[in-house]
Amino acid sequence: MSDDTTKASVELSADAKKILDLVKELKVLDLANLVKAMEEEFGVSAAAPVAVAAAGGAAPAAAAEEKSNFNVELTSAGANKIGAIKVVKDITGKGLGEAKAVVEGAPVIIKENVAKAEAEEMKKKLEEAGCTVTLK
Repeated sequence: MSDDTTKASVELSADAKKILDLVKELKVLDLANLVKAMEEEFGVSAAAPVAVAAAGGAAPAAAAEEKSNFNVELTSAGANKIGAIKVVKDITGKGLGEAKAVVEGAPVIIKENVAKAEAEEMKKKLEEAGCTVTLK
C-alpha cells in the first residue's frame, strides 16, 4: 500500500503516521502479539467483524443449497495448548511461532473454503488435541 493510497482513503495525524510506519516494520509474530494486547487493553476483538461479515455473506448461499466448502474456525484451544499448536502447525504449514499466535488468538479461522471431508478431518484432529472447533 503506497502512502498516496493511504492519504486518499484515510487522513492520519503525524503521530498516527509514525505508529503506522512502526507497525509496518514488525514481524508477523510481533504484530499478532500487538493485536492481542490491544484487544485485551481496549476490550475489543479484531476478528469479530470479519467473522460476522463472513457468516452474513454465507447465510444466503447456505439457504439455497447444501454447503460444500467450509471455513475451519478454532473456537478455543482447550487445556492442551501445546497439542493444539502442533496440530495447527501441521494443518496450516505455519512455523511454530505463527501457529502459537493463531492458537492464542482463538477464536480464529484456520483454513477457508475447505472441502467438507477435509474440514471434518481437520476438526477431528483439532478436537483430539482438546480444541473446540466450528465449521462455518
